[in-house]
Amino acid sequence: MNTVKVPQGYKSSLDLYETQKAIALTKRIFQDNLAGVLDLQRVSAPLMVVDSTGLNDGLNGVERPVSFDIPAVNGSASIVHSLAKWKRMALAKYGFKVGRGLYTDMNAIRRDEENLDNIHSIYVDQWDWEKIITKEQRNTEYLRSVVDTIVGCICDTQQALMNIYPTLKYKLNRKVTYISSEELLQKYPGKTPKERELCAAREYKTVFISQIGGALSDGSIHDGRAPDYDDWSLNGDIIFYNELLDIPFEVSSMGIRVDRESLLKQLHIRGCDDWAKRPFHKALLNDELPLTIGGGIGQSRLCMLIMNKVHIGEVQSSVWDEETIRVCRENGIELL
Repeated sequence: MNTVKVPQGYKSSLDLYETQKAIALTKRIFQDNLAGVLDLQRVSAPLMVVDSTGLNDGLNGVERPVSFDIPAVNGSASIVHSLAKWKRMALAKYGFKVGRGLYTDMNAIRRDEENLDNIHSIYVDQWDWEKIITKEQRNTEYLRSVVDTIVGCICDTQQALMNIYPTLKYKLNRKVTYISSEELLQKYPGKTPKERELCAAREYKTVFISQIGGALSDGSIHDGRAPDYDDWSLNGDIIFYNELLDIPFEVSSMGIRVDRESLLKQLHIRGCDDWAKRPFHKALLNDELPLTIGGGIGQSRLCMLIMNKVHIGEVQSSVWDEETIRVCRENGIELL
């Protein structure tokens, strides 16, 4: 069901012209800061990958990619869901060294997005990044240090925009509270995962919910994760409290990536043992790929949050149903 939440008395802090300038400025400031602090090099990335390579990410395992045949190559390809596996192979191919990484623009179409609402669109734009790490860095402490760095970049970008546009408010909390999905279950019993996220966001303002993908003590999972990119014991989501919408606002899903042991374990849990025969998985199992950490950071999500917008359609051009368009038009929400 498609829904639009309209905060009482909402009026955009920026007009359409200022919005366009602010989008460009937000993206430029943030990606330059992120590349500097994480030592990332910008690279070009594919919009599509050949199906037989197994490079496309499975997300929750049920989303259908936008696929099409290509007569000229006697095969088929799909629009990427994300670039988690492609980035890891690119780091090896391009000769990146330990401590260095890459970032790129990732654009995707999520045709099976169940609900088009204030923060969900069928069009996804994000910065995908990946960095080579050592075996010794595959731990919670290193993961948290990178999370702190990313949150710092986000808050610095917001401050820069607030200096230019004094009408902007709702300052983000720079201090990250770390809580695992199991701890969240125990802290807020009797609630759904999204309800638990909202409780945590309201209480702590900025949270990193870790260890997502594996089974919790009640047999459920907090949220779906494909078994072949994040190590479920070393991953998580960066979530800010969105005061305008009173919701938990995820801006990044990230983590330390699977090594040989965690890949085999997670493939078996999901009943996907046969995936080990695919080119990417074979390369990983044969130690031909580096150990990495990486993630995606939503571009429109970040712009929406920093610019005090209440609908993602205010900062990106996408496709919306007629009811969404009507509600937004009647409430002064200008969709691009």
